[in-house]
Amino acid sequence: MFENLTNRLNQVFDQLRRRGKLSEADVDAAMREVRLALLEADVHYSVVKDFVARVKARAVGAEVSKALNPGQQVIKIVHEELIGTLGDPAPLNLSGPKPRVILMVGLQGSGKTTHTGKLARLLRSKGERVMLVAGDPYRPAAVQQLQQLGERVDVPVIADLKKKPPELAAFALDQAQKGGYTVLIVDTAGRSQLDDALMTELKAIEKKISPAEVLLVVDAMIGQEALHVAEGFRDNVSITGLVLTKMDGDARGGAAISIRAVTGVPIKYLGTGEKLDALETYDPARLASRVLGMGDVIGLIEKAEAAFDAQAAQKQAAKMMKGDLDLQDWLEQMRQMRKMGPLGQILEMLPGQLGQAAKQVDPREIENNFKQMEAIISSMTVAERRNPDLLNASRRRRIAAGSGNDVQSVNRLMKQFRETQKLMKTLQKTGMKGLPKLFG
Repeated sequence: MFENLTNRLNQVFDQLRRRGKLSEADVDAAMREVRLALLEADVHYSVVKDFVARVKARAVGAEVSKALNPGQQVIKIVHEELIGTLGDPAPLNLSGPKPRVILMVGLQGSGKTTHTGKLARLLRSKGERVMLVAGDPYRPAAVQQLQQLGERVDVPVIADLKKKPPELAAFALDQAQKGGYTVLIVDTAGRSQLDDALMTELKAIEKKISPAEVLLVVDAMIGQEALHVAEGFRDNVSITGLVLTKMDGDARGGAAISIRAVTGVPIKYLGTGEKLDALETYDPARLASRVLGMGDVIGLIEKAEAAFDAQAAQKQAAKMMKGDLDLQDWLEQMRQMRKMGPLGQILEMLPGQLGQAAKQVDPREIENNFKQMEAIISSMTVAERRNPDLLNASRRRRIAAGSGNDVQSVNRLMKQFRETQKLMKTLQKTGMKGLPKLFG
């Protein structure tokens, strides 16, 4: 989402890094570019004005003029001020008597029902006993959609089209209390626009169940209109947090930067894809790093931890460091990587030189290469995967035919595999000293 903004800001930063000293005129020129980049990204003008003023005040002060590397110091200031604009982290409130009630609200089409299922999955993975309530009797198939999501994440769904949403929510709360559930998530009806009927119903539901959290689901692709939506809901019900959806889209992303500063409502989650695991806990420091092209190593590690089998990973790591990596291990590693999510998202989380290089790579091309490599290795016998030295010319021809590829593709894969083996042995001998250079 932030690709254009990130590219613009990095051009400004590159110019700053080249200067040994920074004059006030240099800072003014850089801030003009930063202002334009933020406005083009659809960040609210008042937020841009305040942000640039804060950065400039610090950038022409002593902390930059006395710095050994003034350009890097300005980048550090931009990073810190962007974090301040994005707001403090606001964890989900799961304190108080059980079940803790979460009310999901938003306009029609914002992704509210889908993100109700995503949140249920996330909380269930953390050990909570979750129950869902299908409180949207108006949209065709809304109840069925939530029931299907409930089945996929193994969470019960309370639904009754004969009951009005406030009464259904109260009934579900009673059932959750009797059943020992720790979290009750209530999906509600959306409308195509803010209207009195929607707000009256939400107020009635809120009064019946006294939710610990009221989460407004907002489509980040609608730009600054997201600010008006957030303000409209905030003025009618007790919004405690925001869920920004479609953060993996190609919109300019300014709403994500503006919305906390303009509305005062904290962002709690980011929806980053269509899959049920594509929901991130909001962390302003990590989002700021991604906006500024600094990567998100912590997020990358979390994705890896969620996707990787710990025992299998430990065994593979031990084999790799001994230089004993075989084709079966290599295949398993590729499959684990693909579980981490869309490759485009993974690549943009890489820091330093790796992140810059990744931007030049087409994720679709990598995905196609993965599929080809998987087909080739899958066409080998177990003995051939475990002992690649067996792969003579006739075996390679058989594997090529079986995988729907040519012999050159098989040879190319084997060359890449041998280079990986060689790299692992080199890292073993050097004690991993070569790795830090990749992240410079």
